[in-house]
Amino acid sequence: SCDASQLCNCSSMGLDFIPLGLTAKITVLNLAHNRIKRIQSQDLQQAVNLRALLLQSNEISSIDEDSFQSLAKLELLDLSNNSLAHLSPLWFGHLFSLQHLHLQGNSYRDLGQSSLFSSLRNLSSLHLGNPRFSVIRQGNFEGIELLHKLWIDGSNLSQYEQGSLKSIKEINHMIINLRNSNIFSEIVRDLLHSVTWLEVKEIKLPVEKKSLVQNSTRPFRLQKVTFNEAFFTDQTVSRAIVLLKEITSLKELEAINCVLEGKGVWNTKEIARSGQSFVQTITIIKIMIQNFHLFFDLEGMESQISKLKRLTLASSNVFMVPCKLARHFSSLLYLDLHDNLLVNNRLDETVCKGSWPLLQTLNLSQNSLKSLEQIAKYISRIPKLNNLDISQNNFGEIPDVCEWPESLKYLNLSSTQLPKVTSCIPRRLEVLDVSANKLKEFGLQLPFLKELYLTRNQLKTLPGAAPIPNLVALSVRRNKLNSFSKEEFESFRRMELLDASDNNFICSCEFLSFIHREAGIAQVLVGWPDKYVCDSPLAVRGAQVGAVHLSLMECHRSLVVSLICVLVFLVILLLVAIGYKYHVVWYLRMTWAWLQAKRKPKRAPPKDVCYDAFVSYSENDSDWVENTMVRELEQACPPFRLCLHKRDFVPGKWIVDNIIDSIEKSHKTLFVLSEHFVQSEWCKYELDFSHFRLFDENNDAAILILLEPIQSKAIPKRFCKLRKIMNTKTYLEWPAGEEQQHVFWENLKEALKS
Repeated sequence: SCDASQLCNCSSMGLDFIPLGLTAKITVLNLAHNRIKRIQSQDLQQAVNLRALLLQSNEISSIDEDSFQSLAKLELLDLSNNSLAHLSPLWFGHLFSLQHLHLQGNSYRDLGQSSLFSSLRNLSSLHLGNPRFSVIRQGNFEGIELLHKLWIDGSNLSQYEQGSLKSIKEINHMIINLRNSNIFSEIVRDLLHSVTWLEVKEIKLPVEKKSLVQNSTRPFRLQKVTFNEAFFTDQTVSRAIVLLKEITSLKELEAINCVLEGKGVWNTKEIARSGQSFVQTITIIKIMIQNFHLFFDLEGMESQISKLKRLTLASSNVFMVPCKLARHFSSLLYLDLHDNLLVNNRLDETVCKGSWPLLQTLNLSQNSLKSLEQIAKYISRIPKLNNLDISQNNFGEIPDVCEWPESLKYLNLSSTQLPKVTSCIPRRLEVLDVSANKLKEFGLQLPFLKELYLTRNQLKTLPGAAPIPNLVALSVRRNKLNSFSKEEFESFRRMELLDASDNNFICSCEFLSFIHREAGIAQVLVGWPDKYVCDSPLAVRGAQVGAVHLSLMECHRSLVVSLICVLVFLVILLLVAIGYKYHVVWYLRMTWAWLQAKRKPKRAPPKDVCYDAFVSYSENDSDWVENTMVRELEQACPPFRLCLHKRDFVPGKWIVDNIIDSIEKSHKTLFVLSEHFVQSEWCKYELDFSHFRLFDENNDAAILILLEPIQSKAIPKRFCKLRKIMNTKTYLEWPAGEEQQHVFWENLKEALKS
């Protein structure tokens, strides 16, 4: 049950005894909420480095006298809420480092005859007492000189020996539950010189006759007295005011969750005779006054409030302060009337002319105020008001113009149902809080504003910086903000704190780029990085903004698509250029024609063959073909019928189909080869379309005639089969002499007949 720092948590494990095997490594041991009944000598003997031992809420009724003997380094011991019927000073004899001791909630009735704590020289806080605790004797606290906090549950304390608490030289804060009012004054007299802050709980304040400072010499230490859950009457209040005045060091009084049975009929004459009060701060929170609407106006108390500087009267059904009384708060600087029943027409009486002359801070939040225009008018009567809180009032609307005190610097209008802001807001403000309203924009001209709080509104963008040039702190937490740009951020030149947390950020590339590149943004953004989370894109929803990095494609989608389109276009352009250079289009058309030809019978039926030969030649050789070869062959006996493209191709028919049809309807194909033939594009295409049919069938239907000498390598490389035929088979050459020409014609005719 121990972690890396040797904190061992064994609480709520149903243990009946302290576990075995505790070592010197353990620094914190939590055994709370178990069923341990006894602590024996050897249980903690090895835990010599223990700093904190938590044994509260067990069933401990017995502790061996030397159980804590080895715990010289122990700083915290909690034995509260057990079953200890008596306490022994031997338990604490060796706890020289102990600072915090909790003994409350057991069953002991007293602290014994001598001091339990004489050896605890470093003790800082002590909690003791229980519902059965009834006696405090002299000597019980001997040895303790200084305590930061002393808490005594003396709800049933019935006997207090005078001087018992005097032995403690200094106590910063003492809390005592005390129902027996008879011993209240005795305890106060003993604490006048030692306690700084005395808090008394559950007391029913008595009508004390004797002086609280009887036989006591000044100066006193007591500065603050708090009554918590106490019960007062008109008589006890009157007497308490008189008696507390005698404590000249007392500066602050508090009453929290108390009950006052009365109507404010106080003995003002006796109070006035007792002199001026030294109290400067009074705090009353949640005081219950039955029939509070019948409470008197405290006439006659004017002389007692002239030196008061701070007054809090909250959650107590206050519906007005009489004008006559308000004018006597001549020194008051701070007034808190939050969570009461103030309404607009009663505020006219509360803040009348001449009232609150030095007041600087006024809190009227959580009341029933309705008209902001009226409030501004009444508040303008307070000449030195600097700080005004009227939050959590249901205004619902705001006028265009309001009258405010010239000195007003801080204004809290949060949670007031405002749909917009207008020039009603004073221009000289330095701090403005309009959180939790219905604002969709903010564009007020506030040249002196330093802090602006717009939390929980409906803003979609940061407010403009130009109208608020001196802004130092801005809160737009929990709005509808999606992002903010570098320009928006840098426009606030004096910005030191920006709280834009808990918004639904769209983690766009621009926003993320700004966040990642902006130096020092982590020092400006409040709640960074935990409170800044992406809402979209969906892939990064829920991720911290600072941890998200989008890919190049996600960030520059349009640019990437454009680049791809350009690349595709360039590739297509390149393919077109290559196709043009290497006649790819013609190859494709040739292939298509060849595929169509493949579907036809390999040779046309005999009845469809109507030519002896199809002649393929260059236009530059047409004179020889048409005037020499055609005359010689077609006028021979028997005559040969030749197919010439000029004469026999079907007009309007695709040239490819004409070539293939002509080849299929001819027994032979004559290629009249020359330099012109090789250079002619059309002759190349005729070879392209014809060599599929001719050379694929491995027959001898092709007859080559060379009009002039030509090297086979001059024939384009793509006509590999034609080059092969020229290299492996004989061909006819046109001779120069007439005798050889006669032999040429005879050989040609024989080839055509074969």
